[in-house]
Amino acid sequence: MEKKKIPARPRLRVTAERQQRPSSFLNSVRKLQRREIGGFRGIRSSASNVQEKFRNFQLQEEFDTHDPKVQFFLILQFLKKRSKIIEIVAAKDVIFALAQSGLCAAFSRTTNERICFLNISPDEVIRSLFYNKNNESLITVSVYASDCFSSLKCRTTPIEYIRRNQLDAGFALFETESLKWPGFVEFDDVNGKVLTYSAQDGIYKVFDLKNYSFLYSISDRNVQEIKISPGIMLLIYNRSASHVPLKIISIEDGTVLKSFHHLLHRNKKVDFIEQFNEKLLVKQENENLQILDVRNSELIEVSRTEFMTPSAFIFLYENHLFLTFRNRTVAVWNFRGELVTSFEDHLLWHRDCNTNNIYITSDQDLIISYCKAEESECEGDAVGSINMSNILTGKCISKICASDPALQVRPRMEGRSKIRSTVREALEDVTALFYDEDRNEIYTGNKQGLIHVWSN
Repeated sequence: MEKKKIPARPRLRVTAERQQRPSSFLNSVRKLQRREIGGFRGIRSSASNVQEKFRNFQLQEEFDTHDPKVQFFLILQFLKKRSKIIEIVAAKDVIFALAQSGLCAAFSRTTNERICFLNISPDEVIRSLFYNKNNESLITVSVYASDCFSSLKCRTTPIEYIRRNQLDAGFALFETESLKWPGFVEFDDVNGKVLTYSAQDGIYKVFDLKNYSFLYSISDRNVQEIKISPGIMLLIYNRSASHVPLKIISIEDGTVLKSFHHLLHRNKKVDFIEQFNEKLLVKQENENLQILDVRNSELIEVSRTEFMTPSAFIFLYENHLFLTFRNRTVAVWNFRGELVTSFEDHLLWHRDCNTNNIYITSDQDLIISYCKAEESECEGDAVGSINMSNILTGKCISKICASDPALQVRPRMEGRSKIRSTVREALEDVTALFYDEDRNEIYTGNKQGLIHVWSN
């Protein structure tokens, strides 16, 4: 499988919300917590090579998404206020930073200047970003004040045209679809598909991510949820008291591959149902985790005291492993229900497992996260560290922390540096993180709307 440019975001779901005032709407971004990772090439770097890669990292550059001089956003004045960064995407030497306000800025790593704002309309609030490697374009998912922020609208723009600040070269996607709440659009880079759901008519549609052509639809109001796995989709139907109907279909053409019922404990809510290739994971409240092989009905149970319901998953497809996130901790499991790895120094900063602060490398051997720093003086200390840990061993390979005396700000060269933050300030309140594997650079965003570049 081809190396992924954005391995921590190969699958992204953005759900439409109920009509709300703009101020409350901005905090209602709902993303799919389960992120599947593809692109494993079967070659892992040694610990020494990884350590060398991150050796001598410095604070190299600073970008600011806030510009009080911008007069374009006349309708939505809150877009002009300083706002925290909630998402960072980088591709082709361009960094895209999305603020919670809905303002999205593009910066060039070639010139270290801001290229443009991606909001093409004065009432546009951008909800999320997706880099489509198939055609080297950026997809923005937005809502508009003129529509009372009620419907998702998608737009694609080639990176090359963004680099030239020619945003009019982009075009709208899925214009025929009504994506009002609880409708959604989901981009799946692993299979190269887009899944939309129109709640208005109860129809799911699948499109080709390469050219956005329509492939097939699923019209069944009894479908409660759809989970995507390599090559297949799991259709979860409304449960009965004793079981939940399930159907596995081919993601290419919608052909039904298997239909079956999975027995449930009565009067116990379902914590989650997840599909990973031939493995079905089912967990009910205060019950054991069940791992079912749908090919031969072989069932493995993991004690509820050993496996407690996580807040998020990340599936490592080629490794046949999965990560779980719970109470700031990360663990690695296999599909025999065995704990493979516990991390020795990787306590996540955010209790709610903000997946925009987590990055998995395309080799699936390294996790990079914003973590609680060991040197933090107290619980209220806002300074964290960026930790790089080996997924299979749990060992901390390297970290960027304010207490490191070797960590410095790049010296100013002929007055061209825009860095105003100290190292400690740059590591305060980090709200988004991204690792550019091609450039070997880490980008972090904070509550002040600043982007910081870390590299050697």
